[in-house]
Amino acid sequence: MVREQYTTATEGTHVQRPENPCVYKIGIYGWRKRCLYLFVLLLLIILLVNFALTIWILKVMWFSPTGMGHLRVTKDGLRLEGESEFLFPLYAKEIHSRVDSSLLLQSTQNVTVNARNSEGEVTGRLKVGPKMVEVQSQHFQINSKDGKPLFTVDEKEVVVGTDKLRVTGPEGALFEHSVETPLVRADPFQDLRLESPTRSLSMDAPKGVHIKAHAGKIEALSQMDIVLQSSDGMLVLDAETVCLPKLVQGTQGSAGSSQELYEICVCPDGKLYLSVAGAGTTCHESSHVCL
Repeated sequence: MVREQYTTATEGTHVQRPENPCVYKIGIYGWRKRCLYLFVLLLLIILLVNFALTIWILKVMWFSPTGMGHLRVTKDGLRLEGESEFLFPLYAKEIHSRVDSSLLLQSTQNVTVNARNSEGEVTGRLKVGPKMVEVQSQHFQINSKDGKPLFTVDEKEVVVGTDKLRVTGPEGALFEHSVETPLVRADPFQDLRLESPTRSLSMDAPKGVHIKAHAGKIEALSQMDIVLQSSDGMLVLDAETVCLPKLVQGTQGSAGSSQELYEICVCPDGKLYLSVAGAGTTCHESSHVCL
């Protein structure tokens, strides 16, 4: 600091002031001043570079007041336009497409949709893989647009809710266990076949079993016996002609042999055989067939 001395004197008196021996200068001078200016200039350059990089990132990432790029933030959630790729799992409450476009989910491996409870456990899973579509749930149901159940599956049963179930495969349908249905029918001008290659085939109904062929014939083929049994009723063969071509024929007698007329005889065990008709019954003459 500069030290000043004051001397009082009367008017008209000339006083010579002494020179100050010590003078102190205020400020930064020399190399320190140059370093300070260089540091300030460097800070200014860094600030400009950071500002330019920020503007470039905002431009490249398409930042805007409503979102970033194709991602828009709306009052209903997030709106994503165009194609997007997710490298990690996506958690969302609802995913839907625009009204005028479809929703497409694709992956090079598989697409998996999981439903979890409040504890984080998986309660339902839909996995679409390259070779198989897998659904894991306690109850699986497909509904129509009106909310009517079309197909329902659980651990106990499979229910088809449509009016008609159509199997178009050339080999038909294979059932390892029983099938409950009110009607089994083939397509028009197609044959209906019910067969069991290695086991038995049983058709049961509390109020009767009806087999009809409106424009063809009905065939029942078996390697062993075919049993028609009625516990409380009777067996009725209602037709213009009843043909039994392979009945055993008894010994032909002399009476009526030229007319080729036969009568049907029944053994005590129910076996049928033919006997040449005569003036009276001739079954006893051919009864050796029953032995």
